Amino acid sequence: MLTAPIPENDAARLATLRNLNVLDTAAEERFDRITRLAKRLFSVSICLVSLIDENRQWFKSCQGLVANETPRDISFCGHAIQYSEAFVITDASKDARFSDNPLVTQAPHIRFYAGHPLTMPNGMRVGTLCIIDDKPKELDKDEMLALQDLAEMVVSELISIQQTTLDQLTGISNRRGFEVLAKQALSTWDRNHIDSCLVFFDLDYFKEINDNHGHEAGDRALNQFAQLLTSEFRDSDVIARFGGDEFLVLFSECSKGQVDVVLARFQTALNAHNSQSEDVFELAYSVGVATRHANQKLDIAEYLEIADREMYQVKSKHHQQR
Repeated sequence: MLTAPIPENDAARLATLRNLNVLDTAAEERFDRITRLAKRLFSVSICLVSLIDENRQWFKSCQGLVANETPRDISFCGHAIQYSEAFVITDASKDARFSDNPLVTQAPHIRFYAGHPLTMPNGMRVGTLCIIDDKPKELDKDEMLALQDLAEMVVSELISIQQTTLDQLTGISNRRGFEVLAKQALSTWDRNHIDSCLVFFDLDYFKEINDNHGHEAGDRALNQFAQLLTSEFRDSDVIARFGGDEFLVLFSECSKGQVDVVLARFQTALNAHNSQSEDVFELAYSVGVATRHANQKLDIAEYLEIADREMYQVKSKHHQQR
């Protein structure tokens, strides 16, 4: 069996995939409609919207297969993302690359496979729209074009999700995106008995920046703060602009001492930014921290409320000191 190769740009590809805010989300009719149509159109037993994560292929939509995901190293779609056009196997049992693949020798007994890459606007191929059957099959030119058209419809839907979960000014997650990612992260951490921390940042003097220097300066301040968050926190942390001048970071495996270290490091980076910035304003913030123990009966809204309350207590002290 030929293991699905890892592209040289896989780190950037994975970043593009995760920025879609779609992994491990619930099934949606807009994707299921496309896979149902493809399954009927090509008379196949299986049709998937398959997204290639670091160690798995995860199915946003799945017709004709019970599994939600399979390992990446045995996936056909892991091969398909190497190509800019459809990757087609007419009979996997006679193809040396796949004949001993467990997906061929065992259920679902793949014979025919065709996967068209889902190529995002930045050129990264995050997965495929694939059709599968347990009998050998070939596609003619018109069918190849139809598969391409359907794959482009999937890409349009993925972009639509991203646009509704990203903050247009800063490029990080918005409130809706945060709620999607936080729900996913907390569920994973609960399964692995991992505690988490939620840090609520609020920019100080933001109104004064807008009033004294204009809204363009205010937008720069928001962008600069978002960039500092993304550069100083880990890729695995959930970072979002909650609204206005409020930002969130959710991360795992934290103790009081670890949080203090992380926030001290962030403050050092912010101080360095202020000392090097040519802007007439300086960035400053108030911060509140909440901790959630694994499997604690504390939902996202309650978690946010605690961190928000802690932040406002700090912010009120700042105002009293002015």
